[in-house]
Amino acid sequence: MAVLLEASWLELLKDEFEKPYMVQLREFLKTEKAAGHFIYPNNADIFNAFAKTPFHHLKVVILGQDPYHGAHQAHGLSFSVQKGIAIPPSLKNIYKELTTDIPEFMTPNHGNLSEWAEQGVLLLNATLTVQASMPGSHQKRGWETFTDEVIKTISNKSQGIVFILWGNFAQAKSVLIDEKKHFIIKSPHPSPFSAYNGFFGSKPFSKTNELLLKQGKEPINWQISID
Repeated sequence: MAVLLEASWLELLKDEFEKPYMVQLREFLKTEKAAGHFIYPNNADIFNAFAKTPFHHLKVVILGQDPYHGAHQAHGLSFSVQKGIAIPPSLKNIYKELTTDIPEFMTPNHGNLSEWAEQGVLLLNATLTVQASMPGSHQKRGWETFTDEVIKTISNKSQGIVFILWGNFAQAKSVLIDEKKHFIIKSPHPSPFSAYNGFFGSKPFSKTNELLLKQGKEPINWQISID
């Protein structure tokens, strides 16, 4: 696992890569690959969320749990899939909510959310790798320790970030966030199992932009380009 971390994040997090948990995580990933297991995303995309959203551009964090475990889906951004791949159910529901939350939003014909990331939306999964066809297979191997540190660093080193926490897993991370300095938007997860229990109608995208505008920040253009 090469550390392909964007410079501003590397400056903040470089000490993490020498800690025992990260050394163990690297050895685990090497062992998995040596055993012939396919791991997603590709090595170059593991830290894609950081590459697309430098620390000094950060405005919003959307926290996911695990990368997609199907071929060619995951590319290092939570909820996002590469172009040409079928849009997953949770992302379909995110787009559905956008159509009611953001005036004139048009549903894209792909699921690549890079345009959000490039505007300052950190699309962070708590676990950054997964074995093919085995959801959750790389949980509790060290990634959560690293991404918890990312959340704490954002909380400590910045101001006025909007954290969008969908579902119980993401909401449990709120203990890492200083709510006196930042904003938290909570709702059920957009998964088909829970979207009708309060995700639909929660308006997280317009609420986020209202919070950004109040701080004098540029709002996010949630419209994804349609190919």
